[in-house]
Amino acid sequence: MHLAHNILITVLALIFLIAGVSKLGGSPKGLSGTRDLHVPDFLARLVGLFEAVASLLLIYSLRYPDTFLAWFALSFLWCGMGVSIFLHSRQNKMSSAFPPFFLITLLSIALVIF
Repeated sequence: MHLAHNILITVLALIFLIAGVSKLGGSPKGLSGTRDLHVPDFLARLVGLFEAVASLLLIYSLRYPDTFLAWFALSFLWCGMGVSIFLHSRQNKMSSAFPPFFLITLLSIALVIF
């Protein structure tokens, strides 16, 4: 179980680090998803910063598993994916909401086996 948890945390950390850095860097491809939902670029970059920091906390928690930082990072990312799903539903774009649904499922599994 411990190995599966570490693999899941590593995968989530890499996914959110890549997503956060692409939003934070302001690349058009990284901001395209938030622009489709009419989220201002400065807010998308702020979300990217928080995603990158949360992924670094997940990586840190692999080395020091006794800290509560992993739980905090997973909870923060879970809430972020919930907001993303809400924004998709508000814009009637649920067909493009598969990535947040998939990630919130993985985050839920990681929180349960934490």
